[in-house]
Amino acid sequence: MNAVQSKYAAWFIHLTAWAVIFGMPLFFTGPDRPLMTGPQYVRFLLVPLSFMLVFYTNYFVLIDRYLTTRRGGRFALSNLLLILLVMVSVHLLFRYVLPPDPGHHPPADRPWQDGVRFFLGNATLYALVVGVGVAIRMTGGWYRAEAARKELEHSHTEAELQNLKSQLNPHFLFNTLNNIYSLIQLDTTRAQQAVHDLSRMLRYVLYDSSRATVPLAAEIDFLRDYIELMRIRLPRHVRLFVSLPDAPSSTPIAPLLFISLVENAFKHGVSNEKPSYITIDIHELEGQLICSIKNSRFPKSDSDRSGSGIGLSNLTRRLDMIYPGRYILEYGPAGETDYRALLCIKFDEP
Repeated sequence: MNAVQSKYAAWFIHLTAWAVIFGMPLFFTGPDRPLMTGPQYVRFLLVPLSFMLVFYTNYFVLIDRYLTTRRGGRFALSNLLLILLVMVSVHLLFRYVLPPDPGHHPPADRPWQDGVRFFLGNATLYALVVGVGVAIRMTGGWYRAEAARKELEHSHTEAELQNLKSQLNPHFLFNTLNNIYSLIQLDTTRAQQAVHDLSRMLRYVLYDSSRATVPLAAEIDFLRDYIELMRIRLPRHVRLFVSLPDAPSSTPIAPLLFISLVENAFKHGVSNEKPSYITIDIHELEGQLICSIKNSRFPKSDSDRSGSGIGLSNLTRRLDMIYPGRYILEYGPAGETDYRALLCIKFDEP
């Protein structure tokens, strides 16, 4: 429900409530209580009209001017004067402008204590009207503030998500171009093929990743191209095991979720001299998408930590915003020589 609809709904509730109050004489008729005459109904209307005066004076003026600005003393004093003025005005109108029917016998003189009790009873009713006005106004203000907060939070989340993507894309390109640069020195023909593969990957990164979601099949194809590009430059002593779905579903998923994990495996799991391995397994299982990556661990030196940690930090923040409470992300050393990363995402139920 938008702001305009909420405003109309609130006023519809106001009109309905007052219609019920003004129509109360119609609900309390019977053999011993005949329907009010015109003059009697006019006298009756004076009371709910006085309630309306107190209610909307608070609703539109006093609450905003004093209560929301934390001037409770002035708010209480203003209402005390307002209630006294309304009660005296109603009493004078009943006595001199709208007197009872000629056949109505005035009540016998009562002790002053009864008058005080009558006055306090009426004052209590008006105080309750003030309380209802405060409750309704403050509740409506809270809902509006909460809606504005959520809208601001949503806008901030979207802006932050776009910022994270803009950081991720250059990071990805930086690593990939370094790989192609190395490949050019080894095999020109294969480098040309790599450039072709890279152009297809860039099309995905620059265009498809700008959408909120992409089909899982497109994300898997992108990862497959990336892994094949990385495979070209691997030393012969590196064992690479890849298991990707042959026929991935079209389940919508946020783009570029796995590239940071895959990049880290190639960056930190390969040694140019020592035996190395990388295992990448991505599959769907019972409404979940599971990405499991294991690799040998060769920590980089302090002088070679370009981009270290940026990808995983961005990935964690993106998952918090896109799949809150529906993902598991674990990564870290698994023993002295191995490293493991696990990402599980639970899809919404259809």
